[in-house]
Amino acid sequence: MVNPLVSIVIPFKDVDEYFKECLNSIQNQTYKNWEVIAINDNSSDNSLAIANTFATKDARFKIYSNDESGIITALRKAYQHSKGEYITRMDADDHMTKDRIETMVTSLIQKGKGHLAVGKVKYFSEKGVNDGYDRYEKWLNKLTASGDNFKEIYKECVIPSPCWMVHRADFEACDAFNPDRYPEDYDLAFRFYEKGLQCIPCTTTLHYWRDYDHRTSRTSEHYAQNYFLDIKLYYFLKLELQPTHKLVVWGAGKKGKTIASSLVEKDIPFLWVCDNQKKIGKDIYGVKLLHYSALNNLEHSKTIITVANEEEQVQIKSFFQKLNLKPAIDYYFFC
Repeated sequence: MVNPLVSIVIPFKDVDEYFKECLNSIQNQTYKNWEVIAINDNSSDNSLAIANTFATKDARFKIYSNDESGIITALRKAYQHSKGEYITRMDADDHMTKDRIETMVTSLIQKGKGHLAVGKVKYFSEKGVNDGYDRYEKWLNKLTASGDNFKEIYKECVIPSPCWMVHRADFEACDAFNPDRYPEDYDLAFRFYEKGLQCIPCTTTLHYWRDYDHRTSRTSEHYAQNYFLDIKLYYFLKLELQPTHKLVVWGAGKKGKTIASSLVEKDIPFLWVCDNQKKIGKDIYGVKLLHYSALNNLEHSKTIITVANEEEQVQIKSFFQKLNLKPAIDYYFFC
């Protein structure tokens, strides 16, 4: 299809300070065959008026109100009203480069179904971007440049939530916005991964991601660390673990204990290892902690690594390499 219609879904709530810049960046796209499906999620400021102003002047902007509450129900309603051959999402407080839609459409037309278009992102903030977001940006963009996003999916969300595009049929196959699991962007990334979509490498910055104190990812409980761990473990048990594998948890810090506790609660047996002499031999949640050397003679294992220290991660990788075990196949970093 030449110049296919692109549906850009945008949930918005109380973003009047930034919304005009966002919508202007869409209106100024070099690619013209798009529709914006924007859902007002119970805004109490001037956001709806701004959206309606754009819709009055440009019929490609279509504004609806969320009958319920929350970003998932807003996204779901937006998708129900969409008609595009390609689907993409946008955050109401960000802005995109002029060629973002054209770049993504071109790559998807070239590659065909079964592919996912992504782009590099750039964080910006009036107060300056903190070290955490800076590291995440660099890590994410490195993966995006090579299209290897899914190789590290258990670390963090590998698909930037406001900077992807996919064929409608593929989106339907991934169950669209139907699941109620938070964080919704990370859950969608796992479903893209589960269905075997291939990320198209991109070396160009296509999206500017705004950071500020009251953004939803900072203030909503749905984006707390425990939600991320729950989703990681849910998909790991669903997609990676097989009956012939011995499950191993490496690390007895906060994340390691959280995962171990969840496994005990689910009655899933596992081996628990670490390199902390103070913890080796201790019984926690009814499981005895062992030295990681216990893995030397263990066959057919899958290891969840919860050690965040980068130097220690290098040593752990070296240990597994000596055992001829491979990342994202035999062992997975959860942080």
